[in-house]
Amino acid sequence: MSDAFTPVAIDGAVEHYRAEGYVVLRGVHTDADLGALTADMERLQRAVLAGELDDQHDDTVLDDPDVPREADRTVNYVYYATRHSAIADAMVRAGSVTAVVRAILGPDTWLLDHERFGVVYQDARPGPRSGYSRIGWHTDRQSGPHLDIWPSTAFTIHLDATSPANGFLRVVPGSHRGTTDGIAPGFERIPGERALYCEYGDVLLHDADLWHSAARATEDPPGGVRRHLRGGWYSGVPLAVGHGVDDFVKNARR
Repeated sequence: MSDAFTPVAIDGAVEHYRAEGYVVLRGVHTDADLGALTADMERLQRAVLAGELDDQHDDTVLDDPDVPREADRTVNYVYYATRHSAIADAMVRAGSVTAVVRAILGPDTWLLDHERFGVVYQDARPGPRSGYSRIGWHTDRQSGPHLDIWPSTAFTIHLDATSPANGFLRVVPGSHRGTTDGIAPGFERIPGERALYCEYGDVLLHDADLWHSAARATEDPPGGVRRHLRGGWYSGVPLAVGHGVDDFVKNARR
């Protein structure tokens, strides 16, 4: 059974999501839009490095805190990407994607783009100047189990196809229907896990309770670079403006 569906195949996409805990939407965005998004995210990386964006948190909240903070290190994260990029905002809110999200979460779903980290651009790569190359087993709900924002579905717009060369998502299909009892504490192999490879431009949706982790790239850059725009749609109680990140639970190993 394929993990990928076209945007018009809403019923099939929703059925797959509910059974497996994730679904890939293929053919949502044009190559021109994806190219423009990539260029704009690179612009934001340069702006972060130059200190031109005033809403970027201390990146040790998400990054590996042991990586030195020299000025020439990779900008692995750009927070609130949709606040700084009109094309990112438009692509995140694409009608073909939100139609699937609303079919999953209901008509009152909302985008978390105003608090915590907002919609985040991620640049994952190996190397001594990178603070984000992999992440261990976790569920998204574990980052804030005390919050009333759930249920939720995360989205990822892939700006690179994924593979063993640049890293990929590991998932345990169906794990969203249970608890986190027995979830691996690091990067161990889990029986029944699946390597989820995505194509350039794919939009991945996955449930907040799905067990998942990201494998480290096996090649050095440029072949080992994995770039994506990610965030989440929610149907619980929205976070108040000014909520901040003090209660963010950084439970997954880096």
